Amino acid sequence: MPTKTLRKHLIDHASEPYRRAGRFAYHFARGKLGGDPMFFALLARNLIPDRARILDLGCGQGLLAAWLFAARTLFEMGEWPRSWATPPQPVEIRGIDLLASDVRRAQTALAAPARFEQGDMRYAGFGQADVVVIMDVLHYVDPAAQDDVLRRVRAALAPEGLLLTRVGDAGAGFAFRLSNWVDRTVAFFRGTRLPPLHCRPLRDWVAALESLGFKVETAPMNGDLPFANVMLVARLGAADGSAI
Repeated sequence: MPTKTLRKHLIDHASEPYRRAGRFAYHFARGKLGGDPMFFALLARNLIPDRARILDLGCGQGLLAAWLFAARTLFEMGEWPRSWATPPQPVEIRGIDLLASDVRRAQTALAAPARFEQGDMRYAGFGQADVVVIMDVLHYVDPAAQDDVLRRVRAALAPEGLLLTRVGDAGAGFAFRLSNWVDRTVAFFRGTRLPPLHCRPLRDWVAALESLGFKVETAPMNGDLPFANVMLVARLGAADGSAI
């Protein structure tokens, strides 16, 4: 199956459940899944193991869960590239988000093994997980809170656990400033106001994770846009990694 066709089918299947949650939820899902390269990268690079317990911090309306469910559906329908690894079938996906409206949309659209709750990642209990995903939200809390969240993620993960996160590289100059401007513009049109942002250069993010015992791999994650977003693949109990 051509990559373009696979991407279209994934977007169609992943966004369909959001029709139950209203027009905004459905069209937001299509736009986000179609424009954000990280979702496709998670599958193309086979980053999430099968039968994993996944904790999604800052889950929004649950797009990660919808995306993984769609991938598994396509696989079971026989519409999956033979050269790709079998998409994962999570044991559980637990999403936590600060916005009650997003949590309600997730709860309306998706069922078990996904479950969603309103909460603040600074204070919510993380339980135990095999994979933790934190996509584009760490910079919304201050550096001390960032470090505390990362410490608690480390404690929540299994011995061979995986943290997948995307951060802005504050050392990337204009591309970083452009990313922040777009974040604020999107928040404005969604009717929310961004708090002060607390960003770090990429080297500082990597150092913070390595100090907790993670082996960290990095990869640009901007798609076709001139931003400064970087995916960090942080593993416990893994050999040293390089750029992926």
